[in-house]
Amino acid sequence: MPDIASSVPISRAKETCPSAATASGPAAGPGGSPAAEPAPTVPLLEVRGLCVTLPTARGPVQVLRDLSFSMARGQTLGIIGESGCGKSMTALALMGLLPEGAQVSGSIRLDGQELTTLDERALCALRGARIGMVFQEPMTALNPLHTIGRQIAEPLRLHRGLSAAAARAEALRLLERVRLPQAAQRLDAWPHQLSGGQRQRVVIAIALACRPDLLLADEPTTALDVTIQREVLDLIGELVAADGMGLLLISHDLGVMAQTVRRLLVMYAGRVVESGPTADVFRRLAHPYTRGLFAARPRLGLARGTRLATIPGRVPDLAALPAGCAFAGRCALAEPACSAAPPPLVEVGRDHHARCIKAAGTP
Repeated sequence: MPDIASSVPISRAKETCPSAATASGPAAGPGGSPAAEPAPTVPLLEVRGLCVTLPTARGPVQVLRDLSFSMARGQTLGIIGESGCGKSMTALALMGLLPEGAQVSGSIRLDGQELTTLDERALCALRGARIGMVFQEPMTALNPLHTIGRQIAEPLRLHRGLSAAAARAEALRLLERVRLPQAAQRLDAWPHQLSGGQRQRVVIAIALACRPDLLLADEPTTALDVTIQREVLDLIGELVAADGMGLLLISHDLGVMAQTVRRLLVMYAGRVVESGPTADVFRRLAHPYTRGLFAARPRLGLARGTRLATIPGRVPDLAALPAGCAFAGRCALAEPACSAAPPPLVEVGRDHHARCIKAAGTP
């Protein structure tokens, strides 16, 4: 098997070690008095039981189902899966940018603050300031009616209160930081005058302008050639490591995940079907869906004309999900029990889980 599991960590949050306890009780502090218990570490991002339902012509459709995960400050987390599995919807839910009429239940906490109950004004204060997002398509993410400099300066003036001159100077520094060629001249350029890779660097500069605690990157290399993809991913990695922020990366590229994130969520039909440390997930491939994604990846050295493996069928209609496992209709290992009831979450390794009745026996 190729060494795709050799994950390259970008950063790792420091762990808090509890004080040693003596036989008679807590460790003594200065003067012999009991030392105070260390405060529990609050995750940077904690999602618990998140469900999102959208109104459609066929009635309400649940697009995210019981989504739960957490991230420490400085941690890198990836979400992978086919189109329509809920990856981008997860990012929109975290940003508070769900379609009109969406119903949300469960919890989203940023540094302990509940986000699902915030009004639009409070969410606007968070977006750009504490949560930055690199959108999937840089041409549509940028406003064609405003210059590059003005778009980078906007969050700096809104959230950091900079003057026009100071915001322009900071915008230039950000463009230089993301290594945009001829940065000073680009400040007065329009989006259509830049290439795809250059526009993506501008989007990254906007997302990082206020030094957010959390960066969401939704397919940040879509429509870019391979060389530019690598440059953009390396740039995101360097900037995240330098600023100590958390990174949530959404992609369909297994190689990108192996090289970029420490922990991985595999989503299917709006639900996480496998999760764990990236290296462990790729080494174990506990869920049949994860195995199918891995088998379908392009590989160097294949003979010309070789057909790639495919997963039969397609992602099921979220408005008509089966009673049991949503993947059962496409799974070669499915048995009657798979269609009878939703599969339980099975522990297949340390901090590694899969939602499959056969996951525990995966070699």
